[in-house]
Amino acid sequence: MYEGINASDGVGIGVAQVAIEPDLSFVPTVPEDAEAEKVRYADAVKKFVEMTNHQIAVMAASIGDEAAMIMGAHIEFAEDPGIKESVDAAIENGICAEQAVSDAYDMYYNMFAAMEDELFRERAADVADVKTGLLANLLGKEVIDLSHLPEHSVIVVHELTPSMTADIDKDNVAAIVTETGGRTSHSAIIARALEIPAVLSVPDATTLIKTGDLMIVEGTQGKVIVDPDRAQLEHYRVKAAALAAEKEALKAFRGQPTRTADGHEVLLVANIGNPDDANGAIENDAEGVGLFRSEFLFMDAKELPSEDEQFMAYQKVAIRMKGKPVIIRTLDVGGDKEIPYLDMQHEENPFMGFRAVRYCLANPEQFKVQLRALLRASAFGNIEIMIPLVTALDEIRKVKTLVAECKAELDARGAAYKKDIKVGTMIETPSASLIADLLAAECDFFSIGTNDLIGYTMCCDRGNDRVANLYQVYQPSVLRSLKRIIEEGNKAGIMVGMCGEVAADPLMVPVLLAFGLNEFSVASPSILRTRKTISQWTMDECQALADKVLALKTANEVKAALQAAAK
Repeated sequence: MYEGINASDGVGIGVAQVAIEPDLSFVPTVPEDAEAEKVRYADAVKKFVEMTNHQIAVMAASIGDEAAMIMGAHIEFAEDPGIKESVDAAIENGICAEQAVSDAYDMYYNMFAAMEDELFRERAADVADVKTGLLANLLGKEVIDLSHLPEHSVIVVHELTPSMTADIDKDNVAAIVTETGGRTSHSAIIARALEIPAVLSVPDATTLIKTGDLMIVEGTQGKVIVDPDRAQLEHYRVKAAALAAEKEALKAFRGQPTRTADGHEVLLVANIGNPDDANGAIENDAEGVGLFRSEFLFMDAKELPSEDEQFMAYQKVAIRMKGKPVIIRTLDVGGDKEIPYLDMQHEENPFMGFRAVRYCLANPEQFKVQLRALLRASAFGNIEIMIPLVTALDEIRKVKTLVAECKAELDARGAAYKKDIKVGTMIETPSASLIADLLAAECDFFSIGTNDLIGYTMCCDRGNDRVANLYQVYQPSVLRSLKRIIEEGNKAGIMVGMCGEVAADPLMVPVLLAFGLNEFSVASPSILRTRKTISQWTMDECQALADKVLALKTANEVKAALQAAAK
């Protein structure tokens, strides 16, 4: 048995089809005619864009706009003016198109791959996908074709790129196994959209598994079994049938209010990373957006996005959500998110350094561009502004002063905006937790970012295997911090939400309900399952469980108690 990352839930049983990637090696040459070489490169880009547009149309028709628009990022990378300028300049300096493309895209790949934030690190795979497509066009090679497969195929490939999945023969694919990738990669997103079980990052899968091998892929737990025995086959066939029945049953929760068994209602909303992700939120019956990361606008640009560019992106989400709340996080730059044109200085410990609200307050005119764009977009929907990494009361007060200045500027321009727009903060540091009472008096809402809160509280990096055992929400210190934050927000009468991964943890849902959490913000595919979990508990049951786990002394004890009580 092999183990990897559980990227897409479900059980797939089938026969391995190991996909071999094309040989894109080449011998660098000096082009005789630089202009002709640039034309060859331009033709490769044109062909890539045409093929990608075709794939977008196919995907939109089969699995929806959200997954299809992932391919739009590939077109942006292929047509990026900065990259094209770099490639053309290299060709003029005597470099062949193949080498120029490799050098340019490798630079962006390395930049994204070095980031700690998984959402942005996974963009490296998109850059590599575009590079592969362009090199294939330049070399006259064919990329992996998954459009014609035998029935019950289990695709085994080094890296499942979005371009591969665009033409995938969905009806004949039982499961997917790769050697790379994570849960937030575009390939994982598409696998979930296709509803195909997938396990990613299985080491040496294309070497250890052979075409024709009978396989079981347990996508929920990240397990891969090759050549299973009769008992294993029967066990997983029963499990697959049960999962299919459970999935069908979740449809009953579509269009229903999010409430406990005894009628206590909470808000169930979605986390999104760009405007097009709002489609997935709507399709999965989200009651709003609890976290819209605005970094995508800045990460994908070569210079600071203008007020109008930002306004149009925020307006797009506000309109699509039709009056439902949309919480937009202001620029969370620094730490693991480096944006070259911002010229931020290198820091030995960037996660403790000049990042997020600290950077924004030090660059008020730049920050006000985003604030004005958010205010203008609020005229088209229920937008709320969320400030990341607040650690001191002065920070939120300074932000509110800048918001007031932006309102005055928009009044002078005669621009419409929501006069009573809410301004809140993420609570993601021990400092913010300890002064939650003070912050609650200044903020219109809280949203708990558990990913950072756990890391900062436990002083551990979840990406470091040597200390990963400490990175658990079940730690008593973390539970006490969550309880304090929620209670202080409730005392002040403000909404307290949670936009970290913990909000979708079925073991933690009853505890969070007992603490008084008002809003659960989860990934779109987790919405119906989270609504079901909430519906299974009464508030008395939640309180009894919370009291029990708060009396325990270790993370293992807490987790065991929650598992024993799970419904």
